[in-house]
Amino acid sequence: MKATINDVAKHAGVSIKTVSRVMNNEPSVREATKEKVMASVVALDYQPNLAARNLAGTKSYSIAFIYDNPNAYYVIDMQNGILKACKSKGYELVIHPCNAQSKNILDEITLMVKMSRIAGIVLTPPFSENPEFVAHLAHLDVKVVRIMSGEIAPDELSPCVMVNDHKAAFDITEHLIGLGHKRVAFLAGGKAHNSSAERFNGYQEAMQANGLEVEESLVVDGEYSFESGVEGAKQLMSLTNKPTAIFSCNDEIAAGALFAARLMNIDIPQQLSIAGFENSPFSRQTWPKLTTANQPTAQIAENAANLLIAETKKQNQQVMVEQFTPELVVRDSTAQSA
Repeated sequence: MKATINDVAKHAGVSIKTVSRVMNNEPSVREATKEKVMASVVALDYQPNLAARNLAGTKSYSIAFIYDNPNAYYVIDMQNGILKACKSKGYELVIHPCNAQSKNILDEITLMVKMSRIAGIVLTPPFSENPEFVAHLAHLDVKVVRIMSGEIAPDELSPCVMVNDHKAAFDITEHLIGLGHKRVAFLAGGKAHNSSAERFNGYQEAMQANGLEVEESLVVDGEYSFESGVEGAKQLMSLTNKPTAIFSCNDEIAAGALFAARLMNIDIPQQLSIAGFENSPFSRQTWPKLTTANQPTAQIAENAANLLIAETKKQNQQVMVEQFTPELVVRDSTAQSA
């Protein structure tokens, strides 16, 4: 039989009300009491009925993660990070994939918020970069934390977790230039994501800082997909004056570029260096493994969820901003220019 709250209270030697206060993460409970109760929760494998708790009270203990992103690894890391925060705080997670371009997206999210009694939402691009969408959620009396690309939050609509893609892209490009590459190409991601612009700006700034021209033919628009990397690399390597290095907007694009290079019998990295971004499993599943920027997606998501849960428990909390800068990871896909 499943353990009940009565069993936990008896095992810990406290009242049922105390167990309830600990499970609700109320700040007034002493740390020693929390540890004793949580030890009993673990020992008895107690799992509170969060859905019933939501229905029984006036307060919601559910947060949502809505997304429109084709990168499965990114989505899984996001879910795992948010779930970790939810489990530690006694919250449920509602996962809601959707189409950001849908004409009915606002109605869809409004219905989801009301039907699931959502207290807060973690937003990722492109939703987090749409101020009208964020303002609509505020009118629904639901808290929001946004994960965004950039150094500084663009407004005070909600707390943000900012990812400094610009600096990381600058570092990757500098690494390639430092290896002697002067013709460094750029394979872009989807224009709907601000990360694409931020990563391009970092690439462009590094090129200019080293006195190198950003040639139009070396910048290829695309999407955050393997297929986009394949097509982009084919286009670049068909040029008369080919690049000696490619900086791809993410690891999936980079893996596609590497695959295309293999099909064209181009040796990596002796004839062509390729770098990605994010340090997703794609970067470690290729051969050679990809030089990239380590973006700790699960940690970013966990921090965003913790920030959101704190926001749902307080009124008029000062807007907060957390920052992450992905760090360069050098692997075997980049080498000195021939």
